[in-house]
Amino acid sequence: NGQSCVPPGFRFHPTDEELLHYYLRKKVSYEMIDLNVIRDVDLNKLEPWDLHETCKIGSAPQDEWYFFSHKDKKYPTGTRTNRATAAGFWKATGRDKIIFMNCKRIGMRKTLVFYTGRAPHGQKTEWIMHEYRLDD
Repeated sequence: NGQSCVPPGFRFHPTDEELLHYYLRKKVSYEMIDLNVIRDVDLNKLEPWDLHETCKIGSAPQDEWYFFSHKDKKYPTGTRTNRATAAGFWKATGRDKIIFMNCKRIGMRKTLVFYTGRAPHGQKTEWIMHEYRLDD
């Protein structure tokens, strides 16, 4: 079922700094991460309501899921990101938050909201995603 094996009572609640500096940096450097708690997913093939099946950690109820996903370009030569799924799309909201560690900027956090349907006439949902990216 792809569920991670963690001891009873285990809670995964990393800070922004830990997500960027430890998990994402190791992932992009192809370094081993001690505990396999963050799954790889294709966000364009999964609806937000299906993420819990793929990204669940342990057996405790959760309302947050963590995953790695490659950014899919909207156009082969462009810079815009394709954030569409079969049922809708993710839309950025607000400003990106700068993440610091020891007074040094290490990355950014973008907040996105899921809309069902097609832009620009989508229906806003309660699904929120935080996308992290490293500076270097």
